[in-house]
Amino acid sequence: MMIATESTEIATQDSDQPLRRVAIQGIPGAFHEVAARLYFDTAPLEIVPALTFEDLVRRLEQNDGVDIALMAIENTLAGSLMSNYRLLDNSQLSITGELHLRITQNLMALPGQSIHDIQEVYSHPIAIAQCRDFFRAYPHIRLIEAEDTALSAKQISDRNQSEAAAIAGALAAEMYGLEIIAPGIETNKKNYTRFLVLERRADATEIVDADKVSISFSVDHEVGSLHKVLAVLAAYNVNLSKIQSAPIIGKPWEYLFFVDFVTEGKVGWKQALEAIQPLAHGLKLHGAYRQGKHYDD
Repeated sequence: MMIATESTEIATQDSDQPLRRVAIQGIPGAFHEVAARLYFDTAPLEIVPALTFEDLVRRLEQNDGVDIALMAIENTLAGSLMSNYRLLDNSQLSITGELHLRITQNLMALPGQSIHDIQEVYSHPIAIAQCRDFFRAYPHIRLIEAEDTALSAKQISDRNQSEAAAIAGALAAEMYGLEIIAPGIETNKKNYTRFLVLERRADATEIVDADKVSISFSVDHEVGSLHKVLAVLAAYNVNLSKIQSAPIIGKPWEYLFFVDFVTEGKVGWKQALEAIQPLAHGLKLHGAYRQGKHYDD
């Protein structure tokens, strides 16, 4: 099943801000769109759906109808999206912002139905996994894995499919005319996804009050090599908020490290990077930006 690619425009009347064309992975109503609306607040947006994260990066890099993009990078339950780390590392994009969104899963169906009418529930496998405890009380319901949360909602609406429901965010219910028959059915209420705001490196401007930095690098395959880099960063009074390793293809047992840190001292982050330059191979700056807000959707 192909995902629809029509864009949706979200604009406030009388706004004098320029329209931003924002690429998201998924279709309108997906959690990526929720994140985009929250991050840009009242700014006029045109949401541009991308079939995959690869397509999202390609469209932004090639200026294919897109000015900016939002991309999920990690989740508090599922962990890091390593394929997206690699996409970022191989791209010509910069991180210019972030936000953390609590993922609230809702059961939705055509208006007028109750949960006792529902025989089948469709959603993304991760969303289903997050809600299995809820469905233990309804053994008659069959859970069916699908490509996307919002797409599941859209298909039920398009097909006027009775006795079927979807697990998705509240925005999907609103957009596709469905009724939420059971809100907040996820088991873990501390389920957050971190989204990165991406721009073309050539277009990104320096954020003067940036307090968070994302980098990647490798080190010598020797005892203590990584420790030396981290010790230097500690000396510059930065607080590591994330460290993630990924195998370097073609170099068995050697790793690329993705590091996020928050600047807390008077010494600037640029000086910290200069200090680790002799110790870190292939050091890349992926972005210096402001720490993101946490939103309880």
